[in-house]
Amino acid sequence: MSPPSPPLGRLLPFPVVDDAWRLARVPGILGAALLPLVPVVGLALVGVALGILWFHRNPDRVPPDDGVVSPADGTVSVVREEGNRLRVGVFMNVTDVHVNRAPLPGTVREVRHRPGANRPAFSKESEHNEQLVVDCGKYELLLIAGWFARRIHPHVEPGDRVDRGERVAHVSFGSRADVVFPPDVSREDLLVAEGDDVRAGETMLATREKTTAGE
Repeated sequence: MSPPSPPLGRLLPFPVVDDAWRLARVPGILGAALLPLVPVVGLALVGVALGILWFHRNPDRVPPDDGVVSPADGTVSVVREEGNRLRVGVFMNVTDVHVNRAPLPGTVREVRHRPGANRPAFSKESEHNEQLVVDCGKYELLLIAGWFARRIHPHVEPGDRVDRGERVAHVSFGSRADVVFPPDVSREDLLVAEGDDVRAGETMLATREKTTAGE
């Protein structure tokens, strides 16, 4: 499990994921070098570096003690039944935090990557996009890349035990996170609808009448 942020994160007023420093390094160094020579370009590059760090912010969250929590910040864009399972998708806009969290406690059985297209994450065709699936047995978390999001970074691997609301991945730039609920969660348990705004690790998507230690 990756730490919430590297030591350099203490230099910022907000924590960020590790990958942010690597992505911001080039524009930041170039911008600092060009500031005395070409101030406008230097300031623009420094601004890009700060924007990358802000985009990859990684705030702490306090999850509820029960229920299925949102895996992402954003807007509920998909609610549908697939056989005896309920699926809820959250679209992450460019301004949303892109750290993804476990909707329920569980043990990671498999982390698998599925190649695909890179259509806009809010479109119906986005389900054919590149995906990363975190399979926890009773439920699955699917991270779907958007047209600009080409990097999905898992923070877990098979055998890891995760708690409700724990960080499990992050996506660089806009995308979608879907939860395929356990079979014992029905539409009657649902607490959200399409168009609702949610926060990763805090907003309850659904209640559960039967919550066990193993979940």
